[in-house]
Amino acid sequence: RTMRALVSVYDKAGVVEFARGLATLGWEIVSTGGTLASLRQAGVPATAVADVTGFPEILDGRVKTLHPAVHGGILARRDVAEHLATLAEHAITPIDLVAANLYPFERTVADPAVSPAEAVEQIDIGGPSMIRSAAKAHAAVVVVTDPADYPAVLTGLAEGGLDPAARRALAAKAFAHVAAYDTIVAEWMRGDAPGWPQEWSVAGRHAAAVRYGENPQQSGAAYRRLVAGPPTVGVLDAEQLAGKALSFNNLLDADAAWGAILGLGRATVSVVKHTIPCGLATRDELAAAFAEALAGDPVSAFGGIVALNRPVDAATAEAMAAIFFEVVLAPGFSPEALETLGRKKGLRLLRMPEAALLPASRRAWDLRPIRGGLLVQEPDDAADDPAAWRLVTKRAPSDRERRDLAYAWHAARHVKSNAIVLARDEAVVGVGSGQPNRLESVRIAAAKAGERAVGGALASDAFFPFADGLLAGAASGATAVVQPGGSVRDAEVIAAADDAGLAMLFTGTRHFKH
Repeated sequence: RTMRALVSVYDKAGVVEFARGLATLGWEIVSTGGTLASLRQAGVPATAVADVTGFPEILDGRVKTLHPAVHGGILARRDVAEHLATLAEHAITPIDLVAANLYPFERTVADPAVSPAEAVEQIDIGGPSMIRSAAKAHAAVVVVTDPADYPAVLTGLAEGGLDPAARRALAAKAFAHVAAYDTIVAEWMRGDAPGWPQEWSVAGRHAAAVRYGENPQQSGAAYRRLVAGPPTVGVLDAEQLAGKALSFNNLLDADAAWGAILGLGRATVSVVKHTIPCGLATRDELAAAFAEALAGDPVSAFGGIVALNRPVDAATAEAMAAIFFEVVLAPGFSPEALETLGRKKGLRLLRMPEAALLPASRRAWDLRPIRGGLLVQEPDDAADDPAAWRLVTKRAPSDRERRDLAYAWHAARHVKSNAIVLARDEAVVGVGSGQPNRLESVRIAAAKAGERAVGGALASDAFFPFADGLLAGAASGATAVVQPGGSVRDAEVIAAADDAGLAMLFTGTRHFKH
C-alpha cells in the first residue's frame, strides 16, 4: 500500500520541502487548513483531511482531526490482526507519519495586552492529540514535531526506514514538546492563584551547550525557562562577541554579576567570583567604578566575572585588560574597547540586551533540587525601602552613612549567608560570606577591607545573635550598621551599639541566601 503522512503544522518552516521529499518517496500527504494551502500553492499534492474523514472542519477550525479516521489510522497496531480488521471494516487507511507542531500559546501570552479570549483560542487541542497518538504508536508511526528533524527523517525513510531507536527518540521529543506546552498553559490558567498546586511542572527549551558542568566529570546544558507571560531577559539572551564557549560556571557567575548591578542608577561595576560579588562600586564614570570595584578584593578578582551597566569605553577596557578575567558582560562595547578586550585570548565578551537592565517583568521561581525532590520558593525580589527602616540606637546615621548602609544592604542580598558587607562611599570594601557563624564572616570582611572600613557601613543579611559580631565590625572602623533585627538578644546588641557609638537601623526583612 501507499504510505500515508499527516502533515499539519503551525510553524511552517521547511514543511514544503519536507512534504515534497515525502511525495518524491511515493508517500501520500494528508493535510489541514493553512498547511494544506501552503502545500498546494507550492505544487505539492495533498489531500484535505476532510476528504479522509468525510466530515468538514467545524467550529472555526477547533475540530479538524479529532476523528476515528485520523486517530484510528494512527493508533491501530499493525501487529494485531483484530486492529487491522477493524481498519478494513471501517475503510480507515493507516497513517504512518505525523508531522505536527502547536499553536503559539507561549508567544501569545508573552504579550501583556492579550485578552483571555485570545489566549484561549491559542490552546491547541487537535495537535497535541495527534502528536500523543503518534508518539504512543511510534513502533509503526514516525512522529516529527521539530522542523530541524525533517532532513534526517527524510534520509532515514529514503534508506529503508527509521530504526526503533530513532523512532523512540522522536517520540520522546514529541511527548516533551506537548508536556512543555501544557505546562505553560497550566501556569497561565493558574495565574496568581494563592497557594501551591498539588502537581507542578517546569518547562524549558535547550538554549546553549556547555563544555561540562561544575566539574569536568559532570555533563551539563543551559535551558531557557518557558513561561506563561513575558520572559525575563538575562545572560542567555546575550550576544557573545568574543572568546571561547561559555561554561556552566561562567553562566552561573555571569548571572550573579549581572544581578548585582541591577537597580543601581549611575555607572556601576560588579566583580564576581564563585557567584559572590567580591567587588561592587558606583561612580559617575565607568572607569572609576571599575577601579573601585577591583579594589574591593583584587586577589579574588583574578579569574572573575565583570558586569557593567554602561557600555564599555576605551579607558575602562584598558584597565580591565591588565587583569585576567573569564567574562565581561555589558550593554555594549565601543569599537576601541572591543579591539582592546578582543586581544585577550579566551576572554568572553557578552553584549547584554538593553531590556536586561529593566526590572524583571515576572517573578522567576527559585528552584533547588534535593535528593528525590525539588524545593520551590518565591524569589527574594521584594524592593527594599530604606526610608522605612527603623532607627534603634541613640545616634542616627548621617546622610553619607545612610547612603552607604543602603548600598551595603543591596550588596548583601547577593552574598551567600552568613553575609557581611562593608561599604564606604558607594563601594564594597569587604565581604565575608558562607561561614558557619556570623562572627567569622565579620572577621573576614574586616580583614579584606583593612583601613578602608574606617567610617564605613556594615550590613548583615540576618540578625546578630550576639553582640560579638557587631563589636568586631565596630573594631574594624565601621560606624553604622544595618541588619534585620529580630533576635531574642536585640536589646543586648543595641546596647552594645550605643556603647560603641554606632548608628544602627533595623530593616525588619532578612535576605538570607543559603
